[in-house]
Amino acid sequence: MNICKRCFVSGRVQGVAFRYYTQQQAKNLGITGWATNLADGRVEVLACGELNAVNKLCSWLNQGPSLANVVEVKCQTETYFNIPNNFGIS
Repeated sequence: MNICKRCFVSGRVQGVAFRYYTQQQAKNLGITGWATNLADGRVEVLACGELNAVNKLCSWLNQGPSLANVVEVKCQTETYFNIPNNFGIS
């Protein structure tokens, strides 16, 4: 079963390569979507793919890379849509 989840990650998540490492995790799990910095200091992640893989990425977001300090992750399930086979960062 394929799903999409949109997550908002708060804490020290900008300037610590959070998006890059999220991209690497997503690629390893076969997930498409993106990670982008928001003006309020959060990172937004859209993850689409197989249910277990998306859930694994969402769990990983709670820790992030070693330089990050994740305070909160809020995820919501979205209607699945097919994104080209990549995971972008911006």
